[in-house]
Amino acid sequence: MKIKPSALDDPAYANFAWGRYKRLLTWMAFASFLAMVAGLIWIRVMVPDASVHMYIATGLGIFFSVLLSAALMGLVFLSNGSGHDDAIDDPFKDDE
Repeated sequence: MKIKPSALDDPAYANFAWGRYKRLLTWMAFASFLAMVAGLIWIRVMVPDASVHMYIATGLGIFFSVLLSAALMGLVFLSNGSGHDDAIDDPFKDDE
């Protein structure tokens, strides 16, 4: 069985692809922060007497949930866009 090469095996392309992924995460960290601020403002309006612990827990929950989903989706796009998905040997390709 021959292992197919991946585009990420090329160091120049790997640097380009990971650089693009890091830029995506930088922008998504900013978007996560905006989502956190919007969520905290919404809580302030809906529950004016909420404790500081609720604000901290909700803010961290919103921020890291959005950032984690962006990181995982970014990895999916990185894997597909770089051809890394095509480099696998699919043992079930003849079963269709």
